[in-house]
Amino acid sequence: MNKEIVQTIAKELKVKDSQVETALNLFQEGNTVPFIARYRKEQTGQLDEEQLLFIEKQYQYQINLKERKEAVIELIEVQGKLTDEIRLAINNATKLSEVEDLYRPYKQKKKTRAATAIKNGLEPFAETLLSLPVNFSIEEEANKYLNEEVKTAKDAIQGAKDIIAERVSDDAKLRWNFKDIIYKNGLIVTKLKKDAVDEKKVYEMYYDYSEKVSNIANHRVMAIDRAEKEKVITCTFDYNNDLLLEEALKTIVTKSTDVYEVLKEAVADGLDRLLLPSVENEIRSELSEKAHNQSIEIFSLNLEKLLLQPPLKGRTVLGFDPGFYNGCKLAVLDKTGKMLTVAKIYPFKKENYDVEPSKKALLKLIKDYDVELIAIGNGTASRESEKLVSELIRENGLKVNYAIVSEAGASVWSAQEAARKEFPDLQVEERSAVSIGRRLLDPLPELIKIDPKSIGVGQYQHDLPQKQLSTRLDEATMKVVNRVGADLNTASIELLTHISGLNAGIAKEIVDYRNENGRFTNRQQLLKVKKLGPKAFTQCAGFLRIVDGDEPLDATSIHPESYKVAKEIMKVCGIDKLGDENISFPEELISKIDVDEYTLKDIEDAIKAPLRDYRDQFEGAILKSDVLEIKDLKIGQELHGTVRNVVDFGAFVDIGLHEDGLVHISRMSRNRVMHPSDIVSVNDIVKVYVYEIDEAKGRVQLSLLSLEELAKRDADMKELKSRKRAYNKPKPAKKKEPSMDEAMAALIARFGK
Repeated sequence: MNKEIVQTIAKELKVKDSQVETALNLFQEGNTVPFIARYRKEQTGQLDEEQLLFIEKQYQYQINLKERKEAVIELIEVQGKLTDEIRLAINNATKLSEVEDLYRPYKQKKKTRAATAIKNGLEPFAETLLSLPVNFSIEEEANKYLNEEVKTAKDAIQGAKDIIAERVSDDAKLRWNFKDIIYKNGLIVTKLKKDAVDEKKVYEMYYDYSEKVSNIANHRVMAIDRAEKEKVITCTFDYNNDLLLEEALKTIVTKSTDVYEVLKEAVADGLDRLLLPSVENEIRSELSEKAHNQSIEIFSLNLEKLLLQPPLKGRTVLGFDPGFYNGCKLAVLDKTGKMLTVAKIYPFKKENYDVEPSKKALLKLIKDYDVELIAIGNGTASRESEKLVSELIRENGLKVNYAIVSEAGASVWSAQEAARKEFPDLQVEERSAVSIGRRLLDPLPELIKIDPKSIGVGQYQHDLPQKQLSTRLDEATMKVVNRVGADLNTASIELLTHISGLNAGIAKEIVDYRNENGRFTNRQQLLKVKKLGPKAFTQCAGFLRIVDGDEPLDATSIHPESYKVAKEIMKVCGIDKLGDENISFPEELISKIDVDEYTLKDIEDAIKAPLRDYRDQFEGAILKSDVLEIKDLKIGQELHGTVRNVVDFGAFVDIGLHEDGLVHISRMSRNRVMHPSDIVSVNDIVKVYVYEIDEAKGRVQLSLLSLEELAKRDADMKELKSRKRAYNKPKPAKKKEPSMDEAMAALIARFGK
């Protein structure tokens, strides 16, 4: 293990070297991130999943960086051009891109103008020009290098200039300096293309737009990238070329020389043709990469929060998949999510539709199956369906609530093989109604069946690097699934696949074993499952729960390796059964038991609340019984809503209208907000105020601050800016006191001698 790399990672994470070293050793032993985070806290000092993932990835990156440094040093050394300065610069590089920049002058290039000139024997001529000669005739010197390939002095001079131009372009320090200057002082400029097609004017903002490179927000970078890709706009940089030319010349022309103009032409060519286009491409690439990384992180965070939505178990649910001409699909589910019946109603099929027959059919289902909750999908005809349901509840005095549920991805799952296998006799739309109902009853096992990219909680997701996005979303899913755990006797293959130590193949074997032998009654039975060996058992056992099994501790998050200690704690503390929140654990008794503080805390919590769900600490869906319409809204009105999506410029909140309302980032706090995710998360229940209403478009702008708070904040900001302007205003120069001679001259001029 490389100590230097360990120290680098520890410094970046602000943890001890020993924590990083321990984590890496645990990875090398084949342990998973969830297992280490949950059951090896005493060894890592309680590193969480994100820290462990960072250590795992960063260590590999640093190993790759080290290997590349060694390879580049060797490649330069073989050419006989390695100096102590070059070796030091390469060893001090912190990024792979920096190593490649330093290697650029020594890299075997494809056919370039400079390479051709060198092949034609013009490198010594270029060296002569770079020596800054005086009393020198360039024409005479050029004639010395004429040959079959270089026929005139003009050709020789041009070849030497090509060599110098490429050297300028290959200067790593110059590249880094120019990149820094453009980042800090340059503008990114967009213009509408002459033949552009943008019918809905999606990119109108960028038809004639400019902004400092250093200020541009990630979501604007992605919008510009997409608009350029769709051939709507052109994108260029604007900066002081003359300043850069001057800076580049300083690195070559250090004294007076007769070849100044030739060198200036060569440097200008090197910048315009090679260095600056390359640097601009790098900046665009880095801006896009930064925007992609940010978008992927926000997508991951949104997914995590969505999967952590608390279940509403123990209630009979009716899944309601809205629709106009194809009807509304209904599915009644029992308290475990098992489908009881499906039906279809057509309340909105005709223009002057009659909803009464549909209401009667819906009421019969509710009464026949004692439905307690209705989950309405938020897609087409959602608000019309919500109105129908709320009227039915009010007209019949039903003790039923409903909730609007995101149906993103429900149709994707309904068409999959697993859905067809579970419900072979149902149509795709009817399966969607089942999925919508289950999402309210217990969201995690249902959402886990769907490709995360189909859940609809990201921005510009189709423009993102798909492999990187999938990896990050899988990590978010892994975190949630293992924090929540899974019931070994009801978990699907999809859910089990994400459990620590398992994969799709072992998950299928577990389900097959369950189908052939009946429910699991003991965690040790996992060792009888094909493909599941002792190593996998160690990794997965603590995350798989068995309720009402042979061993009470199997229902908890306590790992089998700690059963002996847990039972010893229960014995010395006089605890007969699990589940008493008032149990006490006297320190004087437990101090005699050999157990670390982290494991002890987890055991105590599990003994007190063996069936506690990690998701219970979060807010669940808003249950309603009446509907809200845009005409009911007033500016400044206070409402409660559910955050459906968080993006770079704000958050979309479901307040019960056709379209989610937008809380812009500028209306989230009295203080500056770096990113909306610092304030809200997907599925948060938030108090909002109506800021602006557009009835024609059915859109509502919202604020997390009341209108009074917004007005006060804006007034305070205005006053603060005014004070700053006054403070920074140039002070009038003090009147100079006249000298004695000047004073006397003035008096004489006024009164005479």
